[in-house]
Amino acid sequence: MTGPLGGKAALVTGGLTGQGLAIARALAKDGANVAAGSYVGASARLGDAAAYPEGEQVEAVRRALESHGGRVFAGHLDVRDMESIRGFVAAAEKDCGPIAILVNAAGTTAEQPVSGHPDALWDKIIDTNLTGAFRMTREVLPGMIARQWGRIINIGSTAATVGWKDNPAYCASKAGLLGLTRCVALEGAAHGVSCVMISPTWVETELMRRNVEQLVAREGKGRTLEDAMAEIAAQNPQHRIIQPGEVAALAAWLCREDARGITAENIQITGGALW
Repeated sequence: MTGPLGGKAALVTGGLTGQGLAIARALAKDGANVAAGSYVGASARLGDAAAYPEGEQVEAVRRALESHGGRVFAGHLDVRDMESIRGFVAAAEKDCGPIAILVNAAGTTAEQPVSGHPDALWDKIIDTNLTGAFRMTREVLPGMIARQWGRIINIGSTAATVGWKDNPAYCASKAGLLGLTRCVALEGAAHGVSCVMISPTWVETELMRRNVEQLVAREGKGRTLEDAMAEIAAQNPQHRIIQPGEVAALAAWLCREDARGITAENIQITGGALW
């Protein structure tokens, strides 16, 4: 494969939907062999807003990514389960080569106030958004260090630095992810491994739409989903909602050789918004 990422193997969690899929596509276009994994099937749902793909979507994603000419592995990945992680990484490396790029894009959220917040829902959000990224990083970082080259991109949020009513677990998970990003960046710096967090505001994905549906339901004001989406766009200084391709373009560039000096950073894509 030609391109700036010429044959390097990239693993994208949450890579079958939303921002993760957009990033997987951008990496494939840049010449990477791509392993895209997500939790397949909605059996994991626990009052959260995650976009869980169905089985038929796995094959559709694989075919679409393969059209860019590289090798592709796509399948079920539960970042909350080390057995699932180890199995996915082993299969991905068999098909795509040693993992040189890791994008932690798997995530979930829920509209839920602190008062009465169920422990199980808190645990799931933290385990997916933060501990899952830690587990994935721990699994592939030693190989990157041994090969003296690696890129780790964590998909964060403006929630890492700005609180938001009724989103305590999400905000806490993204704040923790920023701390993890900086620690990993320092550990990898002497070995050619960088780690950066990309923190967008609202991004127009199925996860966003499900999250906004929860918000509208909790408000009980009779607003429609489309009304709420339009209000979010109007509140942004650019009067729009950020698109997954914008996050993907930055993630792909950060994986290139000419971005090697960028590490331990939290780069926001907000259109000027604070949240």
